[in-house]
Amino acid sequence: MRTTPILRMRPAQMLRMRQTPTLAVRQSPILRMAVPKEEQSGHTISQRLRRIKEVPVELVPLAVVLGAALVAAGYAMVHKLTSDKTLRLSRQASKH
Repeated sequence: MRTTPILRMRPAQMLRMRQTPTLAVRQSPILRMAVPKEEQSGHTISQRLRRIKEVPVELVPLAVVLGAALVAAGYAMVHKLTSDKTLRLSRQASKH
């Protein structure tokens, strides 16, 4: 019986090992630049309110819609708590 070339044993190829290149470790250079201005640099309320002008115009409609939704949710919650007679707001004495 003849063996086919696919089934014939082949010697394993030698793994080509090479040395890992060494990396030079150097200290980073000292940067002598001005310290960047912090985002939260406003210390008083008036200084923080002046930063509102920096908000992009595209976010104003989003703020209006979210504000309206919060007002409507607050109104609905207060209206439900004050007008619903079937809502149980306190514990009832258990009758055992």
